[in-house]
Amino acid sequence: MKHLAAYLLLGLGGNTSPSAEDIKGVLEAVGIEADETRLDKLIEELKGKDINELIAEGSSKLASVPSGGSGGAAVSGGAAPAAGGAAAAEEEAPAKEEEKEESDEDMGFGLFD
Repeated sequence: MKHLAAYLLLGLGGNTSPSAEDIKGVLEAVGIEADETRLDKLIEELKGKDINELIAEGSSKLASVPSGGSGGAAVSGGAAPAAGGAAAAEEEAPAKEEEKEESDEDMGFGLFD
């Protein structure tokens, strides 16, 4: 990853086809030793390719990857009506007690004191 980051930094600086020596120079400037095998593989893979096109292609592939996050809310929302109103009321009561326990009054100081 560090090799790719150095390659991209060189690209941003105007070097459209950085060499292995260019990348080594960037890495050595920040005290990182380059791994020759990984560096050679990176140069081989990116040789003759436009980095902007590769980023655009990768972005389109990334857009098709499902990213969870909303799945959990749908499941819990569907389970509450099936359990009934009493279960929902029981779930709310402990939440209110937790808020009291976490208040700043119990600790004797506030965030901005």
